[in-house]
Amino acid sequence: MPRLHTGLLWTASVAVTLALAIYQEATGPTKPVRGTAVIGGRTIGFKLLRTHGGEGGLPVRIEVPDPGVTGEVVWRRYPTSDPWTVLAMVRSGGVLQGELPHHPPAGKVEYEVRLRRGGETATFPARSAVARFKGAVNPAVLVIHIFCMFFGMLWSARTALEAAAGRPRVRRHAWIAFHLLFVGGLILGPIVQYQAFGAFWTGAPFGYDLTDNKTLIAVVGWGIALWRLHRRGRDARWWVLAAAVLVLTVFVIPHSVLGSQIDWSQVPAAP
Repeated sequence: MPRLHTGLLWTASVAVTLALAIYQEATGPTKPVRGTAVIGGRTIGFKLLRTHGGEGGLPVRIEVPDPGVTGEVVWRRYPTSDPWTVLAMVRSGGVLQGELPHHPPAGKVEYEVRLRRGGETATFPARSAVARFKGAVNPAVLVIHIFCMFFGMLWSARTALEAAAGRPRVRRHAWIAFHLLFVGGLILGPIVQYQAFGAFWTGAPFGYDLTDNKTLIAVVGWGIALWRLHRRGRDARWWVLAAAVLVLTVFVIPHSVLGSQIDWSQVPAAP
């Protein structure tokens, strides 16, 4: 029976963590813009990227089998009042493709695609997509960072359920949750941030990056819970529950919100 009970606690913990991860992926500012547009009596599906790492420009590809349809990408730096730049898309078989020019890490652009067929036009999305450029991130560092953050959330949920069920391994699970979040968020997180955007930390007190700030809050919350566990033992289970709820609450905030962004007023427009 205890083994079954443990299995149920792990199942619930995994379900909560996966739900949060899926929610973050679905609501974050880096999720591609998807939709459809109608031209020539045909529905065209599109996916516009909102993040681009490494060298080279941001690719824009739209599957449009009708050879009578032409396209162009209209873009400008974001947020600015720069004049819009128009780039003609090139057809390759059934695909229209273009490429937004490369920008430095943390540079943002807004763009949309316009299709034409004779006198008919279609523009999408209804509101311009905003994409952010970033530097290349070491894949190994990124994978370990994601691993630590995911399992940090998982162990936070598991520790909360352990405390709520009055089971004995609260302190052990709490230490695992704390170390995973500390390593993933406060050691590997800044390394990823530096490689992507050239800054180790853009949260408090230096900026408003919610990803950095929510990670700091999560780690501090678990640090306080562990201190209370050391002082009061199992009587500190409410502090553990509070820390776990705090972690799960802050991670409801989508990833990369209010992240690094170039102040284009300090950067001359390209001639």
